[in-house]
Amino acid sequence: MTRVRVDGFTLSLDGYGAGPSQGIDNPLGLGGADLHQWLVPTRTFQRALFGKIGGTTGVDDDFAAHGFENVGAWILGRNMFGPIRGPWPDLSWKGWWGDNPPYHVPVFVLTHHARPPLAMEGGTTFHFVTGGIHDALDRASETADRKDVRIGGGANTIQQYLRERLIDELHIAVSPVLLGRGEPLFEGVDLRALGYECVEFVASEKAMHVVLRHQGRANA
Repeated sequence: MTRVRVDGFTLSLDGYGAGPSQGIDNPLGLGGADLHQWLVPTRTFQRALFGKIGGTTGVDDDFAAHGFENVGAWILGRNMFGPIRGPWPDLSWKGWWGDNPPYHVPVFVLTHHARPPLAMEGGTTFHFVTGGIHDALDRASETADRKDVRIGGGANTIQQYLRERLIDELHIAVSPVLLGRGEPLFEGVDLRALGYECVEFVASEKAMHVVLRHQGRANA
């Protein structure tokens, strides 16, 4: 059965998933890179992003590794694909991650501006969806072939799926960092009323890992 998951989405102590002034020089906004001090050193991240052997193990790596297990498709907001806004000026931008992105499955990018699919190395193909979150989820679920669909972010994309009660499980890593401003994840979102409960929380040296689960969908 296909589940819809968020894994490894990192928040600051004051609730921001990215800092202000995002752009090509600051993909995560000012101070945003500090959020991921728990993730970058892990064995999973080093292998997935850089093809390196080695890295830290333990709680942080366990959660990072789980995020890649049984994933058949991803959904991303357009900002997670690149810094370009509005109509595509050309097709030269191919994502933040270079020729071999870490997804290795189909990725559905939410956008208001159509663009042909983009096949990359390692099995990643970016599909650009102009029909909204439900269309993206339908296409991702069909492509995933009973594996899970992972919602990669950003904050606004996750909010949209949360408000529709479409996310089964949400793993948040709370980093001991203050950003002050940026993209809040839970602003205006009543998780309790939407049916979400905390089912797990584990602390590491660099993050508090919290797992929320939608009870209605979990029991469906």
